[in-house]
Amino acid sequence: MRNLSKQDKLFLKELGQRISEIREEKGMTQVELGFQADMEKSNVNRIEKGGTNPTILTLRRICTALKIDIAELFTDEKEEST
Repeated sequence: MRNLSKQDKLFLKELGQRISEIREEKGMTQVELGFQADMEKSNVNRIEKGGTNPTILTLRRICTALKIDIAELFTDEKEEST
């Protein structure tokens, strides 16, 4: 990931952490999420670690697999409860 600012890298890392949190809340493994989203486990892992910039279509497939609205990726449960 060349030419990304520190802010961009932090955003991708936080996005990946959010996907991981939701996946774990749903009791899914990376393999299961990958299967449901039609992607390799290694790609799921890379996204969750913030090591890649997923396309909007990839995020849509992940959200469909997790049965969530895409907006949930960008909201923090802690923020919602305050």
